[in-house]
Amino acid sequence: MIQTLTKNWWLMALCGVLYVPISVIYFILYYAGPGSTPYIWNEIIPVSGRFVLAAGVCSIAAGIWRPAKSMSSLWALLLVLNGLALSVFGGIGYFWRGPLGFDLFLDLIVVMAISVGILALAIARTLRRHVQDKWFFGLAGASSVGVALTFLALANGWIQLERRAFHALGFLWVCVYFAFAAIFMLGLGLRLHGLGMSQSDPVEALPPLGNPSHA
Repeated sequence: MIQTLTKNWWLMALCGVLYVPISVIYFILYYAGPGSTPYIWNEIIPVSGRFVLAAGVCSIAAGIWRPAKSMSSLWALLLVLNGLALSVFGGIGYFWRGPLGFDLFLDLIVVMAISVGILALAIARTLRRHVQDKWFFGLAGASSVGVALTFLALANGWIQLERRAFHALGFLWVCVYFAFAAIFMLGLGLRLHGLGMSQSDPVEALPPLGNPSHA
């Protein structure tokens, strides 16, 4: 499966590029605050949703676009799960007309961060001869899982926020996540590209999920 990931590295890197304007938009929303003009809410937020939807499509494509002879893998499902969470995050405003709470978006961020975090940790576990890449993927995966736990704590009230549907500090948290995700996905994509370019030291195959004997 890792051979497929190295071929689809540019889709993961593209996700990271798309995360940059999302982070900037949420910083603008945080800086503008709840008393901002209607233009901020009616124009800028839909633009952010389009970027998130585009990133979701890229993540799903990275999971399902593989050679015809490639065996299906649960590791691909992690990317698809990440893409679906992104798609809901970006598209919910188009089909949901009821009240929305901040906790829903926190839960979606938890799914995004934990799915790619587990993927990075799985890649690190298989790279026996690529020590530097093994450390990179391991630290990146652990960081993403840590971010997921942080947002899980926010969603469950273990880290206290003002209990309103939306508030400025919430936008800052979302801004920070997408800034982190931009660095994470760009780094992941570029490292996978480097592994794919390596000709002298073949890359190990990623084992099926739940089969540690090949790790």
